[in-house]
Amino acid sequence: MRYEVQRPRAPLGDCVQHFWVLTDTPNHARERIVPSGTLELVINLHAGEFRVLAAGTERRLPGTIVSGCYSRSFEIDTRGHAHVLGVHFKPGGAARLLGVPPGELADGHVGLDDLWGGSANDLRERLCALPTDRLRVGLLEQALMTRLPGDLAWRPAVKAALIQLDQPGIEVGQVARSIGLSRRRFIQIFTEDVGMAPKRYAMVRRFQRALAIALQGPSASWARIAVDCGYFDQAHLCRDWQEIAGVSPAALLRLRGIPAKDNHVAIADEQVKSIQYASSVPRVE
Repeated sequence: MRYEVQRPRAPLGDCVQHFWVLTDTPNHARERIVPSGTLELVINLHAGEFRVLAAGTERRLPGTIVSGCYSRSFEIDTRGHAHVLGVHFKPGGAARLLGVPPGELADGHVGLDDLWGGSANDLRERLCALPTDRLRVGLLEQALMTRLPGDLAWRPAVKAALIQLDQPGIEVGQVARSIGLSRRRFIQIFTEDVGMAPKRYAMVRRFQRALAIALQGPSASWARIAVDCGYFDQAHLCRDWQEIAGVSPAALLRLRGIPAKDNHVAIADEQVKSIQYASSVPRVE
């Protein structure tokens, strides 16, 4: 598997975190995708579809899709992923490029043609015809640049809230008061622009901080990680990880030992039967 990332040019960098390219079909048939707090635009250059398993149901989707802001993990069939191109948006950045509030795409996938019409299929055909990934990323970047609105201004309340909610221990009520909005109004506009309610967003970002620390080495103390990332205690961390990722912290780290792209967790064939998605919280190993 080859996974490459490229940063966007200005002013697109205000909305897009990075472009990515994945080549060579993974050795495993399934991957679990854990929430990141934002959306992705994904184009399958090899096959004309994606297969997504969410809430126990497999869906076949077109080869160019937008993955909404997910609050829980879901799984994909990777057997057709020999060549995939994607856009990882910054939290809140997708609304300025997709033409629809991210809140309308939450916990779901939609074909890009439903948002952009026939130009989505034309774009995929042009991308497939190019000889190199460098040129493909350039074309995709240009296609997004043409859709940038003349006014790139974010709603100040949302931009301020994104910064605050990325800090350990912050509460939604505190954020609403600091930006001068009622709690109800703040939740409304944040969910519209980001695709997830602020409380859930803070929970996902806390999970991402803890995961980043845990991946630094096997000697990490779960109790220390819990305190540093704003959990009440280690049991609180375990409950959150089980709810968001569907597996315990120890199980997730074992799966991360298999090469996969950011926020993807490979599921080896022999592990598929052994992973238990229990509602109870397993002991951290």
